[in-house]
Amino acid sequence: MAVSNQMIDHWLEEDIPYFDLTTHLLGIGQQKGSISYVCRHTITLACVEDAVRILERQHIHVTTCLPSGTQVEAGEVFLRGEGTVENLHTAWKVTQNLLEYACGISTRTKQLVDTAKAVNPEIAVFTTRKSFPGTKQVSIQAVLAGGALPHRLGLSETILIFDQHLRYMGGYDGLAARLPILKKSICDKSISVEVDTLEHALLLVRAGVDALQFDKVEPTKLMEMIQQIRAENTRVMLIAAGGINASNAAAYAATGVDAISTTWAYFGKPADITIKME
Repeated sequence: MAVSNQMIDHWLEEDIPYFDLTTHLLGIGQQKGSISYVCRHTITLACVEDAVRILERQHIHVTTCLPSGTQVEAGEVFLRGEGTVENLHTAWKVTQNLLEYACGISTRTKQLVDTAKAVNPEIAVFTTRKSFPGTKQVSIQAVLAGGALPHRLGLSETILIFDQHLRYMGGYDGLAARLPILKKSICDKSISVEVDTLEHALLLVRAGVDALQFDKVEPTKLMEMIQQIRAENTRVMLIAAGGINASNAAAYAATGVDAISTTWAYFGKPADITIKME
């Protein structure tokens, strides 16, 4: 799932639209050198392969490369290349920015996955489609490197009915009445509905809904709701969402849901990666 060459060229042109004025002025561009990428703290790598493609596009020979998904410790060199100083400086910030943001996401994702699975090894960890516009491909690669999966890649992929939809179809009662017809009309896909009360959850379970997504329901209350829902139907898929992060992932994993879905991994401090040139 690599980014396109056109995207890589766009990133490079965005940072260096014409030429590197500083390196040109100093007259050092044709000297030979190396560039090394070192993490300042423990991180989970992401988008390393795309960084390699940026380096190679600048005719930099890569001599060290650890794959995405690898956990590296502080001080460890995970990527290294050799080339002209001009090309090293051209690739420097583009690759560093890509890696810092992507590894920030993958490191938070790994933390969330480890926390949830320590309580419930069978739980699935999803991320929402609330990534910052224009960064979806990088964000998804980082999520995968961290051990989670995207919940919805876009509106064309899955059916998830929100309150905003129900306002135009008679609320939960209207949906429950139409659910059998909807399921027949698109029998190859599951129908999920977001709920926040036990009453609405049981209404939809009895109508044959495939999955329920609970929005911002506190873990203790959610556990009680799930016990009653499972008594009605043991096969309905149950997902917890809304405000889930590393501090409460364990509590949500213990409720009995099949999966947790979160936006938290996307937003936070980038990884701290230093660049060494020799």
